[in-house]
Amino acid sequence: MVKADAIHRRILISGATSAIGSALGEVYAQPGVTLYLHGRNEAKLAEVADRCRAKGAEVQAQRLDLRDLIALRVWLESLATLDLVIVNAGMNTHVGPAGELEPWAEVDALLDVNLKAAMAIVHAVLPAMRARGSGRIALVSSLAAYFGLPVTPSYCASKAGLKAYGEALRGWLAPAGIQVNVIMPGYVRSPMCDEMPGPKPFLWSPKRAALAIRQGIERDKARISFPFPLNWGTWWLAVLPASLSTRIVRWLGYGGNDR
Repeated sequence: MVKADAIHRRILISGATSAIGSALGEVYAQPGVTLYLHGRNEAKLAEVADRCRAKGAEVQAQRLDLRDLIALRVWLESLATLDLVIVNAGMNTHVGPAGELEPWAEVDALLDVNLKAAMAIVHAVLPAMRARGSGRIALVSSLAAYFGLPVTPSYCASKAGLKAYGEALRGWLAPAGIQVNVIMPGYVRSPMCDEMPGPKPFLWSPKRAALAIRQGIERDKARISFPFPLNWGTWWLAVLPASLSTRIVRWLGYGGNDR
């Protein structure tokens, strides 16, 4: 395997205060690497930045609401050329315990953060990568992109959109020397994961997930999906007839309220 510091000297991670984002920062932190870390929680962002600096990395932290697309673009355009961009920021919402609709304000924010801001980041960093003829972009989708779970319809829709976007980018940009990877985690221990309804089989730690992501990026895997066998099972949900897959997810406890 090629060592990370041989390729990635300037790395941007959005959502660096999340469980996976902070673990990725620490996994990539080492002397000779500059990390551009984004987050909304200033205190948590400072803590993550300090841990990464302690491992020898140079760190620039940016507190920013990704829904402010103008501010986001201004920040990204102010950065030096990036070697690796990990689009990790995301949020979740779900149906209520009695089958209530997802609150529209949460759905609106979710789509802005999970999909629109992710695409805006790509648009901002891509011109410099294309001019240089190299660069890597990794988009954090989810295994929920394979088949929509009745308990989290908006989240699944956003992650399915991001998966399709990343796969399209990979095919388009490969001849230009730009690598695009779609990351599809299962359940990773975090406050957001804890709040999600339904069972959480094969739960991974954030560090384990971050190491798998780094390895997948280094190997240029089109889809970095884990853990097995959850990734294998969710893939089958997309392949089987939808009526059968719907019965399976309800049987497994992801059906929500049937009223």
